[in-house]
Amino acid sequence: MLETNMTPLLLSLKVALVSTLIVFVFGMLFARFMTKKSFFGKHVLESLFLLPLVLPPTVVGFGLLLLFGKNGPLGKLLDEWFGITVVFTLTGAVIASIVVSFPLMYQSAVAAFTGVDRRLEDAARTMGASEWRLFWTVVFPLAWPGLLVGFVLSFARGLGEFGATLMLAGYLPGRTDTIPVAIYFAVEAGQMEKALFWVVIIVALGMGTTLWLNWWSRRNVRRFANQK
Repeated sequence: MLETNMTPLLLSLKVALVSTLIVFVFGMLFARFMTKKSFFGKHVLESLFLLPLVLPPTVVGFGLLLLFGKNGPLGKLLDEWFGITVVFTLTGAVIASIVVSFPLMYQSAVAAFTGVDRRLEDAARTMGASEWRLFWTVVFPLAWPGLLVGFVLSFARGLGEFGATLMLAGYLPGRTDTIPVAIYFAVEAGQMEKALFWVVIIVALGMGTTLWLNWWSRRNVRRFANQK
């Protein structure tokens, strides 16, 4: 019984973790590329990356539904080539979470990479380091604090995603009922105690995440100050 009751929590954690890992990798790669290169249309591309931050989640969800729906271009492609259905599945919830949390990871990674001293990179290059080795031995360790902030914020955003998830994944108990969606339908059904239970859970998760992030940030500031 407990396992059934905790299904929304397990699904939310699964969606948030999977989407955050994907966002971390691609957000870091795109941020590294954008901080190193200048090209025509760069600002337009960056605006597209950040667009989910300023759009209502339902608008984002509607756009994803058009792309990944049964008759959408990506939906048809995934179904015909790989037999993957996105709408009304946990995969849809992961995709929605990826799209809405990507801007947070991207912004954090851009700030982190921009803060890396270019002279250290140039010094490593003069010593014969390849770009791959340069990234993992110089850039990544120096940018790690900012990248970790982006990871945590993306996880928190994915955990609380509602609008786009509801549009794309819907509400199927035991399959796509993440905590925010479960809260909405519990209120709709008049099950206020159930809704309150999930509200307390997600607030506790959010508070725990932000408290840890604030503590970790203050610790790193103090460590940097002591080193100076």
